Amino acid sequence: MSLPCGIRNYSYNTDTAIIRTGTQWVLFGLFLALLFTMPLYLPRYGLDVMNLMGITIVSIVGLNILVGYCGQLSIGHAGFMAVGAYTTAILSGSLGLPFWASFILSGFSAGLVGLLFGMPSLRVKGFYLAITTIAAQFIIIWIINHWTDVTHGSMGLSVAPAGLGPFQFDSEASQFYLIMSVAGLSVLFATNLARSRIGRAFIAVRDNDLAAEVMGINVFRYKLLAFFLGCFFAGIAGSLFAQWRGNITSEDFTFGQSVLYIGILIIGGLGTAIGPILGVVFIRLLEQFVTFLSPMIEQGFSGLPSGFATGLGPLVFGLAMIVFLVFEPRGLAHRWQLFKASYRMWPFSY
Repeated sequence: MSLPCGIRNYSYNTDTAIIRTGTQWVLFGLFLALLFTMPLYLPRYGLDVMNLMGITIVSIVGLNILVGYCGQLSIGHAGFMAVGAYTTAILSGSLGLPFWASFILSGFSAGLVGLLFGMPSLRVKGFYLAITTIAAQFIIIWIINHWTDVTHGSMGLSVAPAGLGPFQFDSEASQFYLIMSVAGLSVLFATNLARSRIGRAFIAVRDNDLAAEVMGINVFRYKLLAFFLGCFFAGIAGSLFAQWRGNITSEDFTFGQSVLYIGILIIGGLGTAIGPILGVVFIRLLEQFVTFLSPMIEQGFSGLPSGFATGLGPLVFGLAMIVFLVFEPRGLAHRWQLFKASYRMWPFSY
């Protein structure tokens, strides 16, 4: 990995460290200070957007492990989020388990469901595997809608705010600290996973599964592990979403959301540590911009069909996808790498 001009590695620990220079530590500290002081100056609406970003980052981190690192195309990620969300709602609501227990079990339940739908990856891959995950999306939502004794069908379930002992995360500010902490730990885990033996096996399977098998890698085992880890993070994200929203229905986890998550990952950068963060921030801010712009368009262009401006979101997202696929298929993470490459030439880069 490249370093700023004049910086050398003198030990293996230094070489493998995520943050390696004094400037990087200072910038990282300033970023954390800025992030965790946001509840002091951001309005409630701003914190609401930031909380949604944090939850989405956790989900996209899991999708990146599955698609970006291991190359197993999944277009049913929202369905696995639904498993985690309903697990939390049932365990904490109906059974009265504490949040931390239902939170962890939500990840495991989504991971086990992911294992079930990941089994076809032994025989199929590529677009055929994508069809399998699309089927998972519809099967999960169908079960939620029709298992009314447990899920209450279209009526949904109410979820109490998260709590740790006597402390309750019952405000946007307290939710912010919980969600961002989980998001940060998720990114840290995925970053270290990619540099481990498991991560290198994932990348080998992604690049050429036949060659990986010849080298002695148990391809099916690692594919299932990728499905479990990816869906585990989806379940964690679903659990956070459920207690943050307070009420969930199957309409919160549509197929359109699954497609959106794939688009976010592509725009951010497949198989990169920072890609999920950049993609989520870009798309969520783009959504807010379109929401702000829509009333102005309706007022300025009175001849437009009714409801045209309110439906601009999918149009803008589709255009963004096309632009990135044509002009920057490696995503925003590649732009970030180019920026850092130019930054390393500065004389004060250390």
